[in-house]
Amino acid sequence: MAETRPIVPVFPADAIRNAEKPLLEAGEPLMRRAAAALAAVAHAELASDAEQIPSGTHVRRPRVLVLAGPGDNGGDALYAAVELTEGADVDVLLVSDRFHEAAFAAALAAGARRVEMSAARDSASEYALILDGIVGIGASAALRGTSREVVRVLRPLVASAGTSVIAVDLPSGVDPDTGAHDDVVLPASVTVTFGGMKAGLVGEDGAPVAGRVILVDLGLDLLPDAGVGTAQISAVVSG
Repeated sequence: MAETRPIVPVFPADAIRNAEKPLLEAGEPLMRRAAAALAAVAHAELASDAEQIPSGTHVRRPRVLVLAGPGDNGGDALYAAVELTEGADVDVLLVSDRFHEAAFAAALAAGARRVEMSAARDSASEYALILDGIVGIGASAALRGTSREVVRVLRPLVASAGTSVIAVDLPSGVDPDTGAHDDVVLPASVTVTFGGMKAGLVGEDGAPVAGRVILVDLGLDLLPDAGVGTAQISAVVSG
């Protein structure tokens, strides 16, 4: 029997931000909850990749590259890196001079290693998984500056190696409401989106680069009349 995939309401970015606000003001640790759910999906993705390796083959610990930007998505990815160090060698590439300092410090303390662009480029074929936490729903335009250069360089290398990519909330460079993007975006194997399904992840522009979509339910009070439709996704998990 075919697995039934959930159908969920779809929301514009502003509706999700507005629903997050009272929880954040109340001190709810949404970032840590989101990061824990993200790490669980990443662990499952690594385990799935490991199942494809012939039995008896000697395998080193998988390598993971975290692309961390200046916003909350970067913090989500960095806190997820803390948990991923338990079973993987984690490299962190900061794509901005601004970043979530507490999350970055936690990742380093757990054993993650900071790398520069040249090292990430040279090791691109060795990564089993990349977490794309460059930008999230706070950005509505194409990637710029260092972020754009990082994706431009890594995209063909990742495609050639067949590396799995997990987009944190949505693929960086994709408009959260329309799904519009240019060709400088890392197509995701899986998108782990938080709180509510973003409109930009459905439709002819966003869906092809989003891969499988997993919604992390953070208990947001999203009003039904704020929705802009529905979408069938891969799974809903608690965060």
